[in-house]
Parts: sequence; structure tokens; C-alpha cells
Amino acid sequence: MTERKIRWGILATGSIAHAFVKDLRLLPDAEVVAVASRTEEAAHAFAAEHGIARAYGAWSGLAGDPDVDVVYVATPHPAHHAASALCLEAGKAVLCEKPLTLDAERGADLVRIARDAGVFLMEAMWTRCVPAILALRESLAAGVIGEPRLVHADFSVDFGAGPGHRVRDPKLGGGSLLDVGIYALTIARLVFGAPDSITARATLTPEGVDETSAITLGHPGGGVAVVTSSIAVDGPCSATVSGTEGRIELGRDFFAPSGFHIWRGGERVECVETPLIGRGMAHEALEVHQCLRKGLTESPLVPLAETLGVLRTMDEIRAGIGVAYPP
Repeated sequence: MTERKIRWGILATGSIAHAFVKDLRLLPDAEVVAVASRTEEAAHAFAAEHGIARAYGAWSGLAGDPDVDVVYVATPHPAHHAASALCLEAGKAVLCEKPLTLDAERGADLVRIARDAGVFLMEAMWTRCVPAILALRESLAAGVIGEPRLVHADFSVDFGAGPGHRVRDPKLGGGSLLDVGIYALTIARLVFGAPDSITARATLTPEGVDETSAITLGHPGGGVAVVTSSIAVDGPCSATVSGTEGRIELGRDFFAPSGFHIWRGGERVECVETPLIGRGMAHEALEVHQCLRKGLTESPLVPLAETLGVLRTMDEIRAGIGVAYPP
């Protein structure tokens, strides 16, 4: 695998899978060789649209395909565990869409399966892989804004979701937290690490999932993060990291930015530009490629311990706001 192309299989055929394949096409060392869905019709339609050679009407066909090196799991949230476990146990590396699972308990079980099998597993948290976030971390480590003290992060989008929409369905892991709030929580964790206190308020949908939420995270050393998310209103979708000597503004689409601005003394002193490949999802695929070529079973940019840590935080938030998913 050190010289040849990395051969991808795509498990599920929703909109996120289409976007991911389009970004994969921009990587010269990536090849999409197979796709699987729950139906033959969906798999063949996806394969025809993207020029993929093989289409399976069952996940097991993809998991058993000897020409697939790594599987991108793009199912709805509740199926992440089953789909990823099937592929891991078949010896396939897995890049699984976020959230890795619905909760930390199931996430820990998936990590155990991967480690028992000695197979690569990574959550598709592309935010951790895009160049701007890597540059942000370098800037913070270099002290360009002094000591970080406050993070503001919002991911609020009006989905126009009526009854029956997936983001309002508890059986599909609905709500703003798992769908979009996870990105804001990830930014806070990248800056401050794990929180030691969590306070949350939320407005719930009639189905009982979080429509709009506001979360305050306290961290050892005094850092504070304020995180908001919604599936019902259009918010700024931006993030700011404020320190003792300035601030860094990521601006809109902070979850996959193409750069950021540094402010000190009330003035913008630097604009850091870091262009994306495609939509930005290509960068998480690049990270997978590098890990597989090095023989790693875990990504240093998206460590499994960090993935589980965010899941534990979301578990605590959901317990506090009264959101529960079916077993």
C-alpha cells in the first residue's frame, strides 16, 4: 500500500457520500472501487453517477470485497456502529462519519473491535484535518494571542425540518448536537481539552430532540467555551478564540475554513490563508492515506481518545437537557 493507490469503498449513498466521493476524485492516489447500499437500485444508481465499477445491495458484499482497502461509512447515525463493526471485523480500515456512534458506550465498543482486529478506525471529523485548523493550533502554541481564555463557537442552520425529517427523529439520532453542535464542541476541545464542568439549556422539538441549545464548558486552568447550535435558525456559524493578547476569528464555516484572521490591540494584524482541496473533505481522506501508508491503526490528528471524549461530553449534555435515544 506504500506505492499503489488507496482503494475506497463507500457504504451508503446519501448526500454526504456524494460530496465525499467528489472530493476523493481530486486526490491522485485515491480510487473508488465499490459502493454498497441497502438496495441494489440505490447502489447501482450511485455507481453509475460516479463511475464506480462495483455496486452491492448489501453491506456484506462491500465488507467482503478483496479489492477494498478502506470503507467510508456514511449511513445515518444509528447505523454507524453496525456498519463500521462489520467492516472492521472483515479487516477493512474504516473512516466513519461523525458522530462515530450515538453515545460513548457504543463508541468505546467500536474502538475495542478495531483494536482487537488491529485495523485502522477514524471518525470523519474533517475539521481536525483541514489546513486552517492545523495552522490555528500552531498559532495558539506559538502564543500569538497569549493564553487562550474564551472560545465562542456557533453552528446553527435552519434545516426547514418539518415532522418526519431525520434531524427531528430520535430513532435517527436527531437534534442539533450530534448533527452540527459536535463541530463547535470539537473547536472548544482543540483549544482547551476536556471540560471539567458543563452547563446546558435547550429547546426541544415535539419529538424530544434538541432544536436549539446553548452550552457553557468550564476547563481546568480557567478556560471557558460557549457553544451554541440549532437546526431551526440560521446563526453566524463562526468561531472565535480569545486570548490575553488578542483573538483569532475563524469566521463563517469555521468547521472547514480556508483561513483565519488574527487581531491584537483592536486591529487585524494578520490574515492567514490556507486553501482547501475541494469542499475540504479531501483532507480527512489524505489523513487516512498517510496513516494507512505508515501502517497506523489510529490517526494522530483525530485520536480515538478525543473522539470518545467528545461523545462523553455530548452524553452529559443530552442527559442535562433531557434528550434520550431509543436503545
